[in-house]
Amino acid sequence: MRESVHTNTSLWSKGMMAVTSAQFLSAFGDNALLFATLALLKAEFYPDWSQPILQMVFVGAYIIFAPFVGQVADSFPKGRVMMFANSLKLLGAASICFGFNPFIGYTLVGIGAAAYSPAKYGILGELTTGDKLVKANGLMESSTIAAILLGSVAGGVLADWHVLAALGVCALVYAGAVVANLFIPTLPVARPGQSWRFTPMTASFFNACRVLWRNGETRFSLMGTSMFWGAGVTLRFLLVLWVPTALGITDNATPTYLNAMVAVGIVVGAGAAAKLVTLETVARCMPAGILIGVGVLFFSLQHALLPAYVLLILIGMLGGFFVVPLNALLQERGKQTVGAGNAIAVQNLGENTAMLLMLGLYSLAVKAGLPVVGIGVGFGTLFALAIAGLWFWQRRR
Repeated sequence: MRESVHTNTSLWSKGMMAVTSAQFLSAFGDNALLFATLALLKAEFYPDWSQPILQMVFVGAYIIFAPFVGQVADSFPKGRVMMFANSLKLLGAASICFGFNPFIGYTLVGIGAAAYSPAKYGILGELTTGDKLVKANGLMESSTIAAILLGSVAGGVLADWHVLAALGVCALVYAGAVVANLFIPTLPVARPGQSWRFTPMTASFFNACRVLWRNGETRFSLMGTSMFWGAGVTLRFLLVLWVPTALGITDNATPTYLNAMVAVGIVVGAGAAAKLVTLETVARCMPAGILIGVGVLFFSLQHALLPAYVLLILIGMLGGFFVVPLNALLQERGKQTVGAGNAIAVQNLGENTAMLLMLGLYSLAVKAGLPVVGIGVGFGTLFALAIAGLWFWQRRR
């Protein structure tokens, strides 16, 4: 059943609630599955440096399918694209449950996530308008971070109890996400009639890349979000090795609790950004980006749980305040130029390329035997300098 245009512009419409619920379940499954699969690798005695490789096959799927998923999101009703993508995630999680190679199963989940992302963000511009888009992004990010919070903890705690049970719960949650997608209204196709031949599809995608990277505002957004998510996923794996080194704790649950603190902070920061930042004042988020790197630097030097929790909450708050306005800017400008789905696909290419590079460097550093505390200090310093350089470049424009 279609909703009217007037209903779709409401932040609390049936469509927005269905999207938010589906996103919560899908993100819950993603985060629980990561920690459950990491526990499986640990139980089967895979080397430490292979842990980031698990995430690298996931983000590799984003990069490989980037030229196609934006067009898919814009050529079909986005709610149905989200349902198909969650079905792929369900298949990947179930395959790990049944003993298939975890890297292959996690690659399937990555393909589903690659197809899911342009649709889940692109649909926001179809359900909301204007400055409500920033608030819709805040709602989406809050739902995502709540899922990260609960999913990460659930994955770690269940894995400490029984790894197979943790993997089974992940599969069930993905099944719930598929059901939730059924309640998303069937909206008009954004860009019908596009060619499905390989050459025109890739040409269209790379044209969208050129358009967005040549525009000063969208380039600024792409660079900022790419650095943020590359750093975020690296921090997640850094925590897995930092906990036993700095705190002497070897269970699966403690790193998930620490990740949850970042999630709590991002919810607060996203809410603050929705109230304090508009599309015309996006640059207000840049000091928060610099302080993220400073926070990681000080966090890496801690040897007690309480200050570690406090610093991670602060890092999360800064992260939410930093990334939500940049996402909204890209969606609004992208919708006006190349289509929201294509804009998010280009963003995914940038973000996941940054993730792949940062995870690759992190994996090499671990394999080379560098101390995890030193890795954290260097990582935080470089991130702060990179965001400061981006802000300086933007101000000069």
